[in-house]
Amino acid sequence: MKKLLFVFSLFFFQLPLYAGSDESFVIADINQIDIPSASTLDKYAFRFGSRLYSGGGTQVRMGFGIHDRLSLGTSFLIDGLIGNDTHVRMRVPEIDVKFRFWDGGRYIPALAIGYDGQGYFYDSDRKEYQEDEKGLYLAGTSELLPALFINAGINMFDFDTNKVYGFIGLNWTVEEVVTIMGEYDNLFHHTTSQDRLNAGLRFHVTPEFSLDIAVRDINSSGRYKNGVKRHPERIVQLHYDARF
Repeated sequence: MKKLLFVFSLFFFQLPLYAGSDESFVIADINQIDIPSASTLDKYAFRFGSRLYSGGGTQVRMGFGIHDRLSLGTSFLIDGLIGNDTHVRMRVPEIDVKFRFWDGGRYIPALAIGYDGQGYFYDSDRKEYQEDEKGLYLAGTSELLPALFINAGINMFDFDTNKVYGFIGLNWTVEEVVTIMGEYDNLFHHTTSQDRLNAGLRFHVTPEFSLDIAVRDINSSGRYKNGVKRHPERIVQLHYDARF
């Protein structure tokens, strides 16, 4: 708990490192690799995304801007869709909702509360995800330098134990062409969860389309809940934005 309070006191009450103009805070993208930011989709905006993950699986994610502060979406996994695997299985769709209640300013970051029910690596025998969902979360986003953002927050997915986890990440956009991303997820309970170090690049091909290439779980060690050994995972993500 002391580590949690120390990390987030540095983040939420930091002095601004970039003393730029007095313009309103500019929010970063809505997600990095696994962790959320405080950003939401604009009103009437639509985002379609997909993630290609290990074992030929595909995640499909769709989101809608209900209001400038409120995004609502859904996602689901399709295991074995790509490749020679004939055993293709679609998993139960999960909900994804986020509400930004503070736009941020010079001293206080933008803040959003949300819920994401999407886990990863579903075990059909155990009927559970081996990587747990984000669950209920509070996310904050702040600009440290021009085009350099920090995203951090806390989350809870197990409401029986009420354990609070944390996440923190940085993303830096270079010339509006590529974004360099790094993040540390599932913090504060190393013995009971799989803390993950992720890194990747987001290529902004057009204003509407971007492509991510990333490596998840770089620091992998130990095993999942079903006993399978953890290992780094290479993923590709596609994002397409449109408006109604």
